[in-house]
Amino acid sequence: MDEINNQNSQSDLFSDTSEKNASGNAESNNSPLPFRARPSDFENYFGQEHIFTRYKFLKEVNFPSLILWGPPGTGKTTLANILAVNSGYELYNFNAVLGGVNELKKLISSAMQMKSDFGKEAIIFVDEIHRFNKAQQDALLPYVEQGSFKFIGATTENPRSSVNKALLSRVQIIELKKLSEENLTSIIENVSKKFNIKIATDAIHFIGDYSNGDARNALNILDVIEKSSINSGQELSLKEIKPLVLENAREYDRNKDRHYDVISAFIKSMRGSDPSAAILWLAVMLDGGEDPVFIARRLVIFASEDVGNADPTALSVAINCLHAVAQIGMPEARINLAQATTYLASTVKSNAAYNAINEALSYVENNQTIPVPDHLKNYPPKGTKEYKYPHNYPHHFVDQDYTPSGTPKFYQPTEIGVEKNIKDRISKLWKV
Repeated sequence: MDEINNQNSQSDLFSDTSEKNASGNAESNNSPLPFRARPSDFENYFGQEHIFTRYKFLKEVNFPSLILWGPPGTGKTTLANILAVNSGYELYNFNAVLGGVNELKKLISSAMQMKSDFGKEAIIFVDEIHRFNKAQQDALLPYVEQGSFKFIGATTENPRSSVNKALLSRVQIIELKKLSEENLTSIIENVSKKFNIKIATDAIHFIGDYSNGDARNALNILDVIEKSSINSGQELSLKEIKPLVLENAREYDRNKDRHYDVISAFIKSMRGSDPSAAILWLAVMLDGGEDPVFIARRLVIFASEDVGNADPTALSVAINCLHAVAQIGMPEARINLAQATTYLASTVKSNAAYNAINEALSYVENNQTIPVPDHLKNYPPKGTKEYKYPHNYPHHFVDQDYTPSGTPKFYQPTEIGVEKNIKDRISKLWKV
C-alpha cells in the first residue's frame, strides 16, 4: 500500500524523467523504453487527434471525470499523465487488479488529505476499471458526485457493459482508436531519434506494420533493440531486426477476443473441410500458449457436433486424442492434435445429431410434461396394451409407438458417409 499512497509527483513522473532520459541517466536507462519515452504534452501525443477535436475540454484545466476506452497500447495511461501535467493536478495511480476496496479508500483519503493540507487538486487514475466489482465502483460514487477529485478510469472493455450505470452517468466516456501504421511510424521515428537508436527507414515501417496498432508493442521492440548485442551504434537493417519484430508481433491471449477468434477460425476451418487452414489455426494456438487439453476437448465436441454419424470413427479419434494429450503433454502432444485435426477436417460431415438434440430440447422446453406411453412404462398399468420386444421379431424390429401421438421426428439423417446407411435403414423400417 505504501507504493500506492506514496505516489511520485507529476514532475517526477514526467518532466524530470524526460530530462534524465535526455542526459542518459543510468538509472533511467534501466526502465522500460515505453515508460521512458512516454510524452508529457499534447504536442507529442500521436494518433488520437480526433478526441481533442470532439472533446475540446480535454485541453482545459477543469475537465470532467473520464473513462478512457480503447485497445491496448493506444495511449490511455499516457493521456491521463498528460492531463495531470496540463492541469497541474497531483496524479494517484491505482490498478483495479491489484487493489481492493480498502486500498482504494486509503488512496482516496490520501488524495483528499493532500488537498486539505496543501490545496493540491488530485486525479485518481484507475487502470483496468472493468476489473472493479460493484462494491469497488460504488466506493467511488460519492466522491465523483461531489467532485472531491478528478476520476479517470482506463479500460480495454466497452464501459457501457462493464461499468456500473451509476458511475457511467457521472463521467464522460472517451473512446481511443487503434493506432494506424502511420501513427506508429511517427512514434518510432521520434523515439529512435530521442534515444539514439539507429535503424533503417524500412525497418521502422516494418515495426509499425507488425505492431498491430499497439504503441507499447512497437516501443518494446525498440527497447529490445536498444539493449541487445546487435545494437553496435551502427544503423540496423531490416534483416537484422526482422526476427525480433516477428517474435514480438505474434499476439495471443487466453481469455479475450483473440482467443475466441482463433478457436472460432479453427472450428470453422474443420467444418469447412480445409485441413491446412485448421492446422494453421492449431499452430497459432499452440504458439500462443493455448492449453492443449482445451483444444483436444474442442475436437471431441466437434466430432459429434459436425461429423456425427457420417463418420462414427471421428469421435473415437477425438477421444483418443484427448487421452493422449492429457498423458503426454507438450511439445509432443502437438502431433496427436495434428493427427486428430487433419482427420476431423478431412472426413465427411453431418450435424444431424446436433440438430436433433437441439430441436428435441426446444420441443421439451416449449411443452408441458411429456407423458410416457403406458406400454413403455417400467410398471405398465393394468389393461395396457403389451409392449412388443423387438428381438422377438424378424430383423429385430417391430412397428410400435415410442412417443406420444404428434411428436415430431427430430433426427433427420443425411445421405453422407455412414449416415446414408442409417437413413436407408430408418426409411425402410419406418416406411418414411
